Amino acid sequence: MSQFIILSPLSQFEVTSLIGLNAPILGYLNITITNLGLYASFILLLVVGFHFLGNNDFKLIPSRWSVALESSYASLGSMVRDQIGSANEIYLPFVYSLFFFILLGNLISNVPYSFAVTASGVVSLGLSVTIFIAVTILSISIHGLKFLAFFIPAGTPLGLVPLLVLIELISYLARSVSLGVRLFANIVAGHTLLKILSTYLYKLFTGSLIIAVITLIPFAIFLALIGLELAVSLIQAFVFTLLVCSYLKDAIDLH
Repeated sequence: MSQFIILSPLSQFEVTSLIGLNAPILGYLNITITNLGLYASFILLLVVGFHFLGNNDFKLIPSRWSVALESSYASLGSMVRDQIGSANEIYLPFVYSLFFFILLGNLISNVPYSFAVTASGVVSLGLSVTIFIAVTILSISIHGLKFLAFFIPAGTPLGLVPLLVLIELISYLARSVSLGVRLFANIVAGHTLLKILSTYLYKLFTGSLIIAVITLIPFAIFLALIGLELAVSLIQAFVFTLLVCSYLKDAIDLH
């Protein structure tokens, strides 16, 4: 049974304790560093480190890091401006930080034997639910009781109001789950597929010479899937932030 757990494709997503400290302080104190916390901290350091390298305050000629980060900032700024409108500058720092955290989390997860932070339901659903609550609070603070009009489409007959309110409420609450599930499901599905294929390819390569030569064909497909997974890492980060901008737009304009 233990061998099955080790070889399971889903074992790469398990949150495990790396270092733990138990002390009888304040009743009982338990401090644990998990692989999830370690990789999340590592992603944070990478985000800060990349922007530190891209700092161009004291250079006449921008470096490659600086050009890349400025291009990313301009692209995200354009997206936020198109989605949110005139109030985009207030939310751009949040969207920008969120994009790079998810992007680096997705890219790091493609490194062999690493941990996929964004494939953890705690992270993906935690982000989506937290953002959903914040967007709801923002909309209520801007519109007050007019926020309830979000659940009643204009021109709705009085007899259909209870049914449509229920449907719109369920649809609205589903946003808090769908945003994180979309990211979680795509990363888990891609990494699970690569894990299964890499296991079978390893067994084929370690067989006879003829089988190993024939295996070069599916191995080329496997490399193409790795490239596709890298593209998915970027796309999912972009889609997540794009939907966040859309939710902010709805909260501001009650669309």
